[in-house]
Amino acid sequence: MIVELVGGLDQAGVWVRRALESGKSVITANKKLIAYHGVELERLAAAHGGHIMYGAAVAGGIPVIPGLEQGLAGDRIERMDGILNGTCNFILSKMDEGAEFATVLAEAQAKGYAEADPTEDVGGFDARSKLAILMRLALRVIVDPDEIVPQPITAVSAVDFSYARILGCTIRQVARAQQVKGRVAATVGPMLVDLRSPLAWSRGTENMVVLTGHYGGDVVFSGHGAGGHPTAVAVVSDLLALAHDSRRVEIPSVPARLGAEFEVPHYIRFTVVDRPGIVAEITGALAKERINIRAIVQKPGYPQHALPFVVTVEPCKSSAMQCAVAAFRTMDCLIEEPLDLQMLE
Repeated sequence: MIVELVGGLDQAGVWVRRALESGKSVITANKKLIAYHGVELERLAAAHGGHIMYGAAVAGGIPVIPGLEQGLAGDRIERMDGILNGTCNFILSKMDEGAEFATVLAEAQAKGYAEADPTEDVGGFDARSKLAILMRLALRVIVDPDEIVPQPITAVSAVDFSYARILGCTIRQVARAQQVKGRVAATVGPMLVDLRSPLAWSRGTENMVVLTGHYGGDVVFSGHGAGGHPTAVAVVSDLLALAHDSRRVEIPSVPARLGAEFEVPHYIRFTVVDRPGIVAEITGALAKERINIRAIVQKPGYPQHALPFVVTVEPCKSSAMQCAVAAFRTMDCLIEEPLDLQMLE
């Protein structure tokens, strides 16, 4: 058996392929390699009498991959929502307590949760790779991870947590995917999460995956998803499984393109130089896309030259909201980009 914990696509990919071609089994925590080449590597392993195990590639020590391959293989998973990046969860849960992004990022780097270049984490690319792996195992579709366009958490600020609390929510980086009338939708980014949702309870470096089955309903996997110890638990568990002649359950999957849209409520935060007519322009742009307003929230105490306020809307298609946001960008009162976040209900 070969254990690969180097990461990356190129050199690690060469080593893994050579090992499999020689008939060895491989255990890896390399989520990017499995997200982009997992199907090919599984076929290569089978052709040479070996196995490839990657329980540590998603959610650290949480047994979500074995749970999908064995415990939930008899169900038809229709939807999944997950907190898959411990670094982002650490940052956002600290910001929920009042800390600033830059301060918390520095703390995460000092603790070893974030790299010197944190783009892979805060940009959503790490969670995107993990989501692609889970989609193949849960929804049984093979998607190109590059089709999933992530939204970074860097635009979220303290004022957004303040408004989220008024709305009975918090903010978390969520990776989600679902089947919609035979087509697939997937996204990764910061979202408003209802405080009653299990996803709102996940704090620090914890990960959580909520799977909705057609027959079994909701199943929640939760635990520590970042750090050496949780990852080592998953790696050693795969070693023990192979030592006892266990092998992965083969779950059939088919290639798919992302073609469906989420139809959910949205939170839009504006920061403007106040003047008459702003709300009329916003409602006009939304009405043009046939989007209904749910609420307009404005907290007192902010200066007129940098006034933040929030508009929430009823469930609408992502494409319609993108058109509305494009119209918002033409408003001459904006002092920064409108922040559009999905609301997970």
